[in-house]
Amino acid sequence: MSPCAPLPCQRSCGGYLLRAAALVSRATAKSAPSEAQRLLFLTVVIGIVCGLVGVAFHESIRLGESFLAKVARPDASKYWIAWLLAAPTIGGLITGPILSRYFPDARGSGIPQVKATYAERRGRVRLRDAVAKFILSTIQIGSGASLGREGPTVQICSGVATTLGRLARITPRAQRRLIPVGAAAGIAAAFNAPIAAVTFTIEEIIGKLDDTLLTGVIIAAALAAVVERSILGAHPVFDVPVHHGVDDARSLLLYATLGVAAAFVSIAFTDLLLALRKRFREMTRIPEFARPAVGGFLTGGIAVLALLLLHTTGVTGGGYESLRRALSGELEVRVLLGLCVAKLFATCFSYSSGGVGGIFAPVLLIGAMLGGAFGSLDKTLFGHTDQAASAFALVGMGALFSGAIRAPMTSVLIIVEMTSGYELILPLMIANMTSYLIARRFRPQPIYEALLAQDGLNLEGHHLYEELDRFTLRDLVITNRPFISFASSTPAKEILRAASTPNWQTVFPVVDEVGGVVGVITHAELRELLTQNKPDDESTGATSCVRQRP
Repeated sequence: MSPCAPLPCQRSCGGYLLRAAALVSRATAKSAPSEAQRLLFLTVVIGIVCGLVGVAFHESIRLGESFLAKVARPDASKYWIAWLLAAPTIGGLITGPILSRYFPDARGSGIPQVKATYAERRGRVRLRDAVAKFILSTIQIGSGASLGREGPTVQICSGVATTLGRLARITPRAQRRLIPVGAAAGIAAAFNAPIAAVTFTIEEIIGKLDDTLLTGVIIAAALAAVVERSILGAHPVFDVPVHHGVDDARSLLLYATLGVAAAFVSIAFTDLLLALRKRFREMTRIPEFARPAVGGFLTGGIAVLALLLLHTTGVTGGGYESLRRALSGELEVRVLLGLCVAKLFATCFSYSSGGVGGIFAPVLLIGAMLGGAFGSLDKTLFGHTDQAASAFALVGMGALFSGAIRAPMTSVLIIVEMTSGYELILPLMIANMTSYLIARRFRPQPIYEALLAQDGLNLEGHHLYEELDRFTLRDLVITNRPFISFASSTPAKEILRAASTPNWQTVFPVVDEVGGVVGVITHAELRELLTQNKPDDESTGATSCVRQRP
């Protein structure tokens, strides 16, 4: 026996060890959780974490707003006008340079960014943008910008969700599925309304009822709401003091009229927001980093006028206190209408100048003011009580939301969850659908998609590709004539040789190993191959020549 050869006992021991290692490996593989199980576990973690993050975010903004409320009132300081003008201006001066230089994707509401990320199949919302959104929104909204905290919460929680997915090492496709899960948790934490959070995510983020995502969205929304309620209490953000109902059928005509008015107010709001945003972007005398400060100063000026002329707050921040008073029927008609107009302009200035914050809560407040004015008309015409009049404020919230955001199911359910009853379901459906249909007729594009279109991004093509993912090449061919297609690995030289033969085709599909279409090669790509002398490059294959998805 060679001195280097292993002894028989060594060979047998080595064989036993190898077989034992293989058995352990197979047992471990079988016991390891599948990706579906990991996604379920992640969904639970995301719901809890996003609930905590949402509470922390809202409380930080509330601290800033409470400080501003203490010093920027006529009864608090003789310098209240200076405070009210300076605070949102300083907030814009702090956030503007940081946004322009470091975090441009943290601007605005956050919902359009999340929609675009999900539609473009990029997989994740960056954590750095989510953290910047948390800090900069706290500064700007807390200092008095006329913006809401609900939209930023969606982007923050979506960033948290996809980051947890990356840490768990799930696939990019599965990470993309966590985006709506985080969005639903964010809305639930923002409004303490899990059902509305689910419908909003379906209507706005996903765009269709996808049963593969529905379970995760529901679980995350429910858990985030449970966490929020356990910390802040069982009441929703907009606490409704009394239950409402319809006691007089004649009021239904006014509710329908309110829907018409809400549609045109939502159109005016959308058009003004987009026009001012375009105008701010075209400014040359004012640098980009200083524009949020300009919007903050204009917002402060409107807030000063509201206090001097109407003796009311509500222009700065989300305006939750003024909303509560409108829902309680405490505001006069002139205050309701004046605050409706003031909040509309202030929100457009704050958002269009490049600030950080959402339009969710401001839209609800504008709708409540408009609805409250119709409630006063109802009292005058039919002699109804303040309780019936304040019901119009609730319906106005849903109607304007339906006209501007174009989420009709959410606009109904969020009011139902706020009131904990279905007494207003009929006027809600009448006003909301009237507003939705009229607004869609005159402005087919919803506000979030209009904002993305203004940034040069059209989501319609991405929805088309979402549908095409279900097809293979065999499903798409509708002719009996022969056609040419290429595998992903086909060299460029073979592509040119095959495509140069006379045929009826104008595009040449590129397919993967299972027959799925990954792209197409057009005559433009073929000409580019020839002009760049790529055919001789063996590394140039079909996938490098295809026309990529937008």
